[in-house]
Amino acid sequence: MDNDEAALYLFCFARSGVVSPVQATGVDGQSAVAILQQSPDLCAVVGEVAREDFCGPEAERHMQQLDWVAPRAVRNEAVIEEVMAWSSVLPVPFGTLFSSQKALTGFVEQHRGTILSFLQRVTKCGEWSVKGLFDRKQALRALTSAHLEDMTKLLSTMSPGTRHFAEQRISRDAETELRQWLEQTCRIVASGLTACAADFRECETSSQAPSESGLEEVLNWAFLLTGSAIAQFREEVDQANRDYEPQGLLLRLSGPWPPYRFVPALSEAVAP
Repeated sequence: MDNDEAALYLFCFARSGVVSPVQATGVDGQSAVAILQQSPDLCAVVGEVAREDFCGPEAERHMQQLDWVAPRAVRNEAVIEEVMAWSSVLPVPFGTLFSSQKALTGFVEQHRGTILSFLQRVTKCGEWSVKGLFDRKQALRALTSAHLEDMTKLLSTMSPGTRHFAEQRISRDAETELRQWLEQTCRIVASGLTACAADFRECETSSQAPSESGLEEVLNWAFLLTGSAIAQFREEVDQANRDYEPQGLLLRLSGPWPPYRFVPALSEAVAP
């Protein structure tokens, strides 16, 4: 694409005839958002952007700069969430451009069945995120202390050297036991939560080191929930926290979000 021309920025697809005019601005913070009807039952939510903002060497540098990406990503999300109040949505990746309405229409024609099927599937649904934070050091200390306390009498009969090696073995065994406990507990929690959900995705956890509080992210799950399932789902999360927070595992629930992590794979949408 020639960078001296404007391009269509695609936010999402939605149902035709039910979406009200979007009040939020486009990703540039100035342009209006338009609803382009693609068929009697399908529309595309778009805005206009300068191609050079998303195409070319300068755009590649921008995409590495948080202070450039963050406000545009927030505006992108605001548009999709506003549309989601009126219709089910199929959100597309941030920065999806088309050279023209004709190019967009061609893409829709290619994927119409997949798009419509997805919109039907997520009707009255939202994506909910559950992240598991674990204080591994605290949990390991508590488990090791409990085992040492159980063996106090036996340890007291050992020589200092023998006792040292015995305590080291107890610590190693506690680490293994803790890993097994965490894996089993996550399976139990997932089973209870997925029973409430229309769909489930296990996502990558953060690779960052534990925070200053000592918490590390050990699970990152996405659930597709209907409105009628939310109350029971919240109760499942609360019950899991009552059961497992004393052992160092805390679940954090957020949502509803657009169903990003359930969107079917579509071919590359950036026009040549």
